[in-house]
Amino acid sequence: MAAVVFDAEVMCREERIPAQFVWPAEERPAAGGGGVEEMEIPVVDLAAFLNGGVGELPAGLAEACERHGFFQVVGHGVDPALIAEAYRCCDAFYARPLAEKQRAARRPGESYGYASSFTGRFNSKLPWKETLSFHCPGDAAAAAPGKKISAGGRAIADYFVGVLGDDYRHMGEVYQEYCDEMTRLALDVTEVLAATLGLADRGELRGFFAGGDSTMRLNYYPPCRQPHLTLGTGPHRDPTSLTLLHQDGVGGLQVRDADGGGEWRAVRPRADAFVVNIGDTFAALTGGRHASCLHRAVVSGGAARRSLTFFLNPQLDRVVRPPEALLLAGGGPPRAYPDFTWREFLEFTQRHYRSDESTLDAFVSWVAGGRGEQEEEK
Repeated sequence: MAAVVFDAEVMCREERIPAQFVWPAEERPAAGGGGVEEMEIPVVDLAAFLNGGVGELPAGLAEACERHGFFQVVGHGVDPALIAEAYRCCDAFYARPLAEKQRAARRPGESYGYASSFTGRFNSKLPWKETLSFHCPGDAAAAAPGKKISAGGRAIADYFVGVLGDDYRHMGEVYQEYCDEMTRLALDVTEVLAATLGLADRGELRGFFAGGDSTMRLNYYPPCRQPHLTLGTGPHRDPTSLTLLHQDGVGGLQVRDADGGGEWRAVRPRADAFVVNIGDTFAALTGGRHASCLHRAVVSGGAARRSLTFFLNPQLDRVVRPPEALLLAGGGPPRAYPDFTWREFLEFTQRHYRSDESTLDAFVSWVAGGRGEQEEEK
């Protein structure tokens, strides 16, 4: 099949989408966008939790973390004006011509940069989207709860200027501030999760992510004339630790509910909330106590959708292993996951396997097979 170029400005006007973007019938969304019920979601008031302790956690949160790995946080302290400016900069970037955006093109084997779908990596089931991802290095020490910290000094602002030019300086400054806030927020969320795990020290997990290798991603899903044939993002679990997602008013995020036959449920956007997805690495860190969230994104026939996504990760060479308090309290079956580093898992997803609903299981099999004997990418 011939290679295709995903130029959003062109593709959104196509009456028939290229075959590479057509998903198998059993994986497609319902025609007309119907048939998907809204999901009931635990909502954590983070400000109340940090000030008042574990008694402020909503009923059902621990169960949600164990069943589907998904909830939302409000009272997060992120300035709405900063979120609005982050969206404005996102719109400005994706309005640029394809050739200009490609100045930041992602290189083979890397997880950062601009990607117009995954046309250079895969030939089928391509996602109907553009992304810009950039590295958000964290401070060597995890700050106290609720305190603003720096995501790598000026690394993000310098990235935008260095790759895209001085015209992007303001954009870089905005995302520097935004990532500082997301780093602070994500570390605060680890205290919520420590409480759901029953850890006596709410800060038990913060230090694991000190000096982390986090990532920010700007997602843009153009309108599509045949939205019932494709997906913005296919069903997958994030390989990362925690995902903080802010979605615009268009909607499109869907989560697979572990109950009710495993049906897809729509997640209604909330301007005042961040979605929290538990990822594969965090699931392994909890010894499987928390579930990695299975989710996807559908596209709209009449409007573009954007989302701001922050992925919290540990240092590249940090060993992912449950804290001793969890191991000692387990009392259950043997550990489901071997020790591994975030670097190993990240490289596995970039070189050997296309992230989907079974990434962590495939990685465990790869490790058991000798960490490198499987050279063919799925």
